Amino acid sequence: MSLWTWSPLLLLLLLLHSICEVNAQVENRVVFLPGMFQNVNISQNETVQAMVSGIPPEVAFITLQFHTQHHNVTLSYNRMPSQDLSMTAVDSGLLSSLLPAQISLSLFLSSPNSDTVASIGVILPLSSTDPVPGACNMESNLDVDPNLNIHYNLYETTIRFAPANTGYARGNSPPLCDESTGANTRWRLQYDIYQYFLPENDLSERSLFSGIQAVADISGMMENGKHVMTLSSSDMSMAVFNSIPGQGIIYSVIVRDPLWNTSAPYVPVHTYACSFASTLDGCQTLGKVSTKVFFTITGLVGLFVCFFGHRFFKCELFCMGFSFAAFFFFVLITRTTELNYDLRLAVSAVIGVVGGVLLVMSWWRFGSVMACIVVVGLMLGFLIASTVFFTPLGDLDVFRQSDVVFWVTFCCIMIIVPLFFVRWPREGNICTCGIVGAYAVILAVNAYMYTSLSYITLNILKRLLNSNFSAMFTDVPFQTIDYILITVWVVLGVCGIVLQLYRERSRPFFPPSPYLMWMQERERRKTNVLDPSHHFPPLPNRLMARVRQLTKRMEPAGEHTPLLL
Repeated sequence: MSLWTWSPLLLLLLLLHSICEVNAQVENRVVFLPGMFQNVNISQNETVQAMVSGIPPEVAFITLQFHTQHHNVTLSYNRMPSQDLSMTAVDSGLLSSLLPAQISLSLFLSSPNSDTVASIGVILPLSSTDPVPGACNMESNLDVDPNLNIHYNLYETTIRFAPANTGYARGNSPPLCDESTGANTRWRLQYDIYQYFLPENDLSERSLFSGIQAVADISGMMENGKHVMTLSSSDMSMAVFNSIPGQGIIYSVIVRDPLWNTSAPYVPVHTYACSFASTLDGCQTLGKVSTKVFFTITGLVGLFVCFFGHRFFKCELFCMGFSFAAFFFFVLITRTTELNYDLRLAVSAVIGVVGGVLLVMSWWRFGSVMACIVVVGLMLGFLIASTVFFTPLGDLDVFRQSDVVFWVTFCCIMIIVPLFFVRWPREGNICTCGIVGAYAVILAVNAYMYTSLSYITLNILKRLLNSNFSAMFTDVPFQTIDYILITVWVVLGVCGIVLQLYRERSRPFFPPSPYLMWMQERERRKTNVLDPSHHFPPLPNRLMARVRQLTKRMEPAGEHTPLLL
């Protein structure tokens, strides 16, 4: 077939291809209205154009922010992203300063990993008197960086941000950042840091997007979030928080200009302090099997101690000695070795068994109840001190900024509790069984279902293991499951204490030492000649007699003497 025959067909195909391209570009264009949220799906190898039109003349800056749950997205000023004109993150945003006559704006969104990503975006306008978030950026490649950089590990979550600058009108040059530190410069700005807790045990995308919509702007964060701290421009632009794996938290920074009484938000960021990509210990499979087995056994033993600890005194001592030794050596092993988590847990459990046996044997041999009760009282004191610092009292600057003040206060509270055991040893021991045993049940529940109550002791453990933990804010969410478990803790503790006090009311305060009882029985046998056991031969003689019976031929039972007439 000749070329002239193919030419009309080729022209038709080119025309159809151009029409498809135009339609695809139209389909990949999303129109935003200021303050209105928009759900955007980004397909593989696709670039979505975000359009803003009809911008009022009083708006001097526009912030476009996009949020996904765990996939990175690239937000760029150009269709082809470049390092200096784009931002790639889970929570990304770009700030654009508008020209005098500009009424429309276009930004571009794409998926850097060729994944299909669901995201939510919003446009927030700023006036010329509002401070400009991240306008004095000196760290990232962007000239203006309104984003919060977030990093987390097992212990801490850190957010950092670039300082803001004062606002200016369209077409004007931005004020210099570090020309002076006077009241007319950016050094008068203040930064309010907020956090917002997502629903517990909810890792859904819907929950995150609902939370983002609730706190993306200033009024939403101030109404729904919790104000944590305020930083001045002379402070370091960072904040450190306690990591809570599996708990979704949204962090936000609002910069305020006290001169103009205006404010502007940075782009909020969120974290679950865990990875959605990890198949071993990710957010969906949070909690190791070894941890679940360990704390399941702990919960069952705690339930037994809660209701029967004082009655079975040796079992209680073993459990308390086990907990005391296992906790202490877990901290010691973690601080001094590089063993993996499962091995550290196993070694701590073995050492805990040794500690429990030693405590029981010390009571069995020496019979000193008060020495054992001191260890039991320290366990209750540790839990009470941990609970005190779990409250907002633990976030006071005097305890956050000084480890010495914190640990002195903690140890004082911990030591005061055993002093009451000297006057009321039985009542103190029964209260410890009820309170500590019921809390062990709460820890077992936490192995399968997240609860903030586990951080009563976990915060103290983290502070022991991490030298920099004192600078962190240890706020945790209190939601429905926590109030339910507080009720369970109180009910179990009260029921266990009342039951044991009622059952032990007519019994001796503590059971006697078995070794001392054996010593007394032996002395009684030596001095009491009327006691049949006094005439028993010594144990070695009895053993030798038994051996002779086994080796000697038995005589027949018949009569061998002649009958006398």
